[in-house]
Amino acid sequence: MRHDDQPGLTDQQRQQAQLIWDYHQMHHQLRHCDAAIALGSHDLGVPAYSAELFRAGLFPTLVFSGGPNPTAPERFPRGEAVHFREHAVDLGVPAQAILVEPNATNTGQNISLSREVMAQAGIRPTTLMLIAMPYMERRAYATARKVWPEVEIVCASQPIDFNDYLKGMGDERKVAEMLLGDLQRVIEYPKLGFAVEQEVPGDVHDAYQALVRDGFTSRLLS
Repeated sequence: MRHDDQPGLTDQQRQQAQLIWDYHQMHHQLRHCDAAIALGSHDLGVPAYSAELFRAGLFPTLVFSGGPNPTAPERFPRGEAVHFREHAVDLGVPAQAILVEPNATNTGQNISLSREVMAQAGIRPTTLMLIAMPYMERRAYATARKVWPEVEIVCASQPIDFNDYLKGMGDERKVAEMLLGDLQRVIEYPKLGFAVEQEVPGDVHDAYQALVRDGFTSRLLS
């Protein structure tokens, strides 16, 4: 059975994808941090939520990190960080509160290069908020724990219901494939030295395997 207003996933596939979506979120309690890094992506929800958190007083310095989007370079032709910064300034974040890291092409670089940008500005945080897309929280957390282990990490993402996110993206299959791609990286990257290990519950792993069998594989590592 498919929903007419949301073609692309069966009810069972949607339930499996929801399990993985929930797993990707760290459910951290938001609190004040010394600085924040907003990770580049295709999603303007990231700078919008970053601006909201800044206005709420949760951090004094905001770093936008990211070069051209590797899968959709036409979306932000001057690079993710540059476009995200402009969006945040439009939403009321003072330009002087923002640092830009315009070169990162992966999550590890988002964090390591942002660390360098902050150090050059004299900022050496002990607590750090990572702001990402909802399904990228856990991978960002695991990466930061590896790349910058001495800093305390709080993860944040736009608080949005999974079905609302599907509607907003307009392509259910693409969202499911991105969820699987991030979960595979959560599983595989620790073996490559890119991230710390995260326990994957059995039902989440089963949902992953079922969706892979159903062909949601375009974002998987070869």
